[in-house]
Amino acid sequence: MGGLAVIARQAGHRVTGCDANVYPPMSTQLADAGIELIEGFGEDQLRLRPDLWVIGNVVTRGNPLMEAILDRGDRYVSGPQWLAEQVLIGKWVLAVAGTHGKTSTSSMLAWILEDAGRQPGFLIGGVPRNFGVSARLTESPVFVIEADEYDTAFFDKRSKFLHYRAKTAVLNNLEFDHADIFDDLAAIETQFHHFVRTIPKSGLIVANAGEPALERVLARGCWTPVERFGIPDGWEIHDEGGERYAVSFKGEPLGRLDWELLGEHNRMNAVAAIAAARHAGVPAQQAVASLARFQNVRRRLETRGVVGGITVYDDFAHHPTAIATTIAGLRAKVGRQRIVAVLEPRSNTMKLGAIKDRLPASLADADRVYCYTQGLGWNAGAALAPLGAKAVCIDDLDALVAALVAEARSGDHVLVMSNGGFGGIHQKLLDRLEHRG
Repeated sequence: MGGLAVIARQAGHRVTGCDANVYPPMSTQLADAGIELIEGFGEDQLRLRPDLWVIGNVVTRGNPLMEAILDRGDRYVSGPQWLAEQVLIGKWVLAVAGTHGKTSTSSMLAWILEDAGRQPGFLIGGVPRNFGVSARLTESPVFVIEADEYDTAFFDKRSKFLHYRAKTAVLNNLEFDHADIFDDLAAIETQFHHFVRTIPKSGLIVANAGEPALERVLARGCWTPVERFGIPDGWEIHDEGGERYAVSFKGEPLGRLDWELLGEHNRMNAVAAIAAARHAGVPAQQAVASLARFQNVRRRLETRGVVGGITVYDDFAHHPTAIATTIAGLRAKVGRQRIVAVLEPRSNTMKLGAIKDRLPASLADADRVYCYTQGLGWNAGAALAPLGAKAVCIDDLDALVAALVAEARSGDHVLVMSNGGFGGIHQKLLDRLEHRG
């Protein structure tokens, strides 16, 4: 919604917005764009008398401002519908969908197009360092969007990506998530199938060949050419050692990618972005060269500071698969040095405990695990019991910081994982480490 506000401002509208618990980097972006942010949802905001209310999916019935909007009969629309009708009409939309990797892959794709001189518009759920902003509106006919399967609004229960009318679609992966709105994986597969049905025959689907759920989605009906990645008959990327990776399509070499991003998941994201960019007219060899200059997204193994030989990272991982791949990537970088994993199970799926049994395995490669348990509806200690004494559960943020300060020693890598602000724990930890005796 913050990104939509920035795009609306760039389109020439006067924009205000309201939300709760807004934190950087989005709060900073809004301020820089000159967008007034109002904390809370008071019905006194009706005095603004806007021409249109754009409603995000965090808003539910019972929200005081929403109730006032309904009572007064004001015009309102969902964010994805507003974007589709006001911005995406007539554009070549490149949409990146999947349980994991949407932000990173969208950022890579936007950068490839930018480096090729295409000046894409984009709406991404993070801040790509190559751009410094998460959303941009341009005159370009191409637009890159992170295509989420979460529902659109309280009055529109379709997945957001159904609004976007993509011409190029990346299907990165598909696992069970969003337990607050989906009963099971089959329900999510149905939404992905609906998404596939919206892609024209002149378009392209770039799909991860290693995902059985995506194969089931495509088997239900597909009217669009499909290029798969991760198989010899499609797009592949091979480790040649020394941070060099060979990219190929159907066995034809397309160049060598030199970069420092960690993990197999990032390499798969890269080859998916190369394939999507090729469909939009950027030669694969050029895309490979562009990615050598790609800077990672904020909050993706982002180093927040180093104090006394202790490195503190910020990462957005909040699903067991993402947690495991993040730790694996860091392990490949630091070798036998200690990894202290700090997890806030904050997503709706995590709070419900729907996939808590997968957490121990996802955290197993960390040397120590701290879990912040405030607000959880399940017993984190019991869930993490398979990790034994290396797992600690704490429900007070200050106590958690104190425990980490007491624990950390030179050479440690403190990996903080949350899809929220986590109470500013990163800076609190760095400050306490700086001043400890």
